[in-house]
This record gives sequence, C-alpha cells and structure tokens, in this order.
Amino acid sequence: MKIGALLSKDSIRLNGKASGKKAVIDAMVLLMEKGNHLRDARRYKEAVFDREAQGSTGIGDGVAIPHAKTDAVKSPGLAAMTLPEGAEFESLDGQPAHLIFMIAAPDSGDNIHLEVLSRLSMLLMDDGFRQRLMAADSPERFLEIIDRAETEKFGPDGEGADKTEDREAFRILAVTACPTGIAHTYMAQEALERQAERMGYPVKVETNGSGGVKNRLTPGEIEAAECIIIAADKNVEMARFDGKRVIQARVADGIHKPEELIRQAVSGQAPVYHYHGSDGAGEAGEGLSRGLYKHLMNG
Repeated sequence: MKIGALLSKDSIRLNGKASGKKAVIDAMVLLMEKGNHLRDARRYKEAVFDREAQGSTGIGDGVAIPHAKTDAVKSPGLAAMTLPEGAEFESLDGQPAHLIFMIAAPDSGDNIHLEVLSRLSMLLMDDGFRQRLMAADSPERFLEIIDRAETEKFGPDGEGADKTEDREAFRILAVTACPTGIAHTYMAQEALERQAERMGYPVKVETNGSGGVKNRLTPGEIEAAECIIIAADKNVEMARFDGKRVIQARVADGIHKPEELIRQAVSGQAPVYHYHGSDGAGEAGEGLSRGLYKHLMNG
C-alpha cells in the first residue's frame, strides 16, 4: 500500500486559512469525512483533541500532524491542507503551522497502514519535499509530489533498502517511541539516521510504534555500542541497557535535536544507566551531572 492509497484529492485543501488550532482541526475533520474514512466524525474529532491534550502534534518546521486511533474510524486515511499564512498550533518551536496532515487510524489489530504513515513521516523531514508540497497548485500535483518522493526513497515497490543488514556493529543505537506510535516515532528515527549519516557515525534505530517493535536491537549490537539514545515518550524495554551509557530524551528531541543527542552519545560522557527492576525504571548515575543532563535534554 502506498501513501496515495490513504490520501485522495477530495481530502486535500490547498491555500487554506484558519485562525488557530481548533479551526485547523475542524477543517481537517471535514476533509477526512470527504474521504469517507469516518464512522463518527464527532467522536473522531474528540479523540483528536484528546491526543492534543497529551502534547501538541505541531512538530515544528511549519508541520502539524494531528491524529487519532479510535473505533470512530472505519478505514485508515489521510487528509492534508496547506496554509500559506500559517496558523497558531502550539507547535514545539513556537512557529505557525503551514502544512497539515491529519491521520485517522481504526482501533483494530490490522496495522498495515502504519508502514505507509511511517513513510510519510520520514518524507516530511525533508525541507525540499515540504516546500514542493506548499507550492503545489492542484490536489493532483500534491499527490504526484508525494508519489515521486515515495518512489525515490522507498523504490517502486515501496520496500526500500535495508540500511543495517550488512553491518556487524553500530557505534550508536537508538530507540524511538511515542504514546500513539503513528508519526513522531518515525520522524525521530529519520532525523537521527540522517544526522548520524552526515556526521559519519554508524547508527541503528529501533522503532516502538502501534505496529509493534521494528528493527529490534540485538544483544550483540547493544554490547558493542558506545551509547544508546532513548527518544521516547513512553516506557520501552530498559533492562537490556543496564550498565550501558544511555541518553534519555523526549521523542521531540529526536526530531529536533538529533545533532545534540549524537554529539553527547559519542562524547563518552553520557550517564551510565542502572536498571531497577521494571521497564522504564532506573537512573543514569554517572557521566555528566544529572542536572546539566536534564537541562540539555529539555532545551
């Protein structure tokens, strides 16, 4: 399944206007309805606002990805809108949102759509891709830009290349995860992989999303790694990292501060993690002082 299978031209609005987050979400829900993805628009909208209450999905760089997984959705779908004048969305960088993608995910065991959504999340990390979408002059052109970018990155069959299969060891490992596991998980993965490649450091990123753990870190890889970056807003399996240097950060830091995280990971100064008996429990007790570490991670 490709991204275009979830996004129809009826669910795309170009050159829109909205006064703020509520108006943006109201307009996006109407677009999602036009795509015939919703069983109950009112309950879906409530679920979207419930997700916003956990933390804004305005990820910065002019992008917002409001979303919800609920039984009010009858089929997985996307809606999109461009806002040339921008709209206040409580974004993480404090800037207006100009490019909105809304995700509707059914509350079911079938997660085939998550791979498609992960691809979209990765593509949105590219400045040029975002600029081309903003400049699109028709829904058809908007879809063409997405299809071309998806094909270039993941191949005509959508499978892509395995970046890690031939490596025996990685200097840095990472885990990315967010509570809903739909978009931020994969955006953090893409940001960390891109930055590590620029800096010349081998990296492997495990994702922990709604579709389960993908690209799982092996015991041998963990043993050989210098440091593990945990960019997560939910608990992940931590016992396996006992005695390793670990950086714990928000998933948003994985998206927006990959260079800071990677530089600390290779500095030899990251705290050593000590596991205390339950997933997510433990502390980083050596290396940089915990106060300075907390300040760095919270920006």
